[in-house]
Amino acid sequence: MKWGVIATGGIAQTVTADMLKVPDVEVLAVSSRDVTRAQAFADRFGIKRAYGDYRELLRDEDVEIVYVATPHAQHHEVTLAALDAGKHVLCEKPIGLSVAQAEEMVERARARKRFLMEAMWTRFNPLVRKVHEAVRAGEIGEVRTIRAHFGFRHPFDAGDRLWARESGGGSVLDLGVYPIALAHQLLGPPTHIAAHGGLAPSEVDTDAGILLGYANGAHALLSSSLVANTGCAAEIVGTEGSIEIPDPMYNPTRVLINGVEHTTEDMGYRHQIHEVEIWVGQGGVEHSDMPWQATLEIMATVQEVLSQLGVDYGAAG
Repeated sequence: MKWGVIATGGIAQTVTADMLKVPDVEVLAVSSRDVTRAQAFADRFGIKRAYGDYRELLRDEDVEIVYVATPHAQHHEVTLAALDAGKHVLCEKPIGLSVAQAEEMVERARARKRFLMEAMWTRFNPLVRKVHEAVRAGEIGEVRTIRAHFGFRHPFDAGDRLWARESGGGSVLDLGVYPIALAHQLLGPPTHIAAHGGLAPSEVDTDAGILLGYANGAHALLSSSLVANTGCAAEIVGTEGSIEIPDPMYNPTRVLINGVEHTTEDMGYRHQIHEVEIWVGQGGVEHSDMPWQATLEIMATVQEVLSQLGVDYGAAG
């Protein structure tokens, strides 16, 4: 398939490098607000077409699917425009700043009959899939507790995208979404949410401690931070065993299931890209491993956490 990449930041560079490792993928075009940056990106990755505006890329009839790698606050606008242009979309996580935004994106994809997936790439990591299968098979009994954290110290700079409210900054949207998504994958949507954390001068969260409760009494203790080096690992404890996902939890190279180590060197973004290719090729509009309902439920948890922390994106709905 012929892909277009919208934005040229660090995540776009990393994902594009992995795209080029997937058979039958052609990265045909890239866009940036600065056409010079777009051209430099194109030169680096051997991309034929560079545009100075994402709207120009969306008018390129040869582009079949776009990867949206803009800051969080632009995901909604760019994804809707891409769907309206008849493109399939892989949108970086989090899909938006609110449930209302996510719902509108999903409804637009449904109406346009175009594939849309939030790029929750962790779900396609071979070891995370093995963990999921082990839990579903009852290898650790009934899951009772999940502990997961992701945090590092990032000096405050109001202009940095991680700290800027206009970019959708803060620890929860950028880092906390990983622990929240893991808990959702294994336990589903919570019935109880409690969050506590700090606020930066830019009115985004500095860090968060999150307790998710479930109807059967299970719970998840999660955290995210931009002010402390907490690392990035997870532990899943069941009635008959446990699973450890060492740092980096979002892209593990090893996991321990009931003390037995499983390893891989086959990680990265290419699994996700390959899955998108398959599903779009089959005419699918949502992927069974990251369906729209999961995106909406995760976004609902994120929105409630942010609300309790005092972070309000208001205009985002």
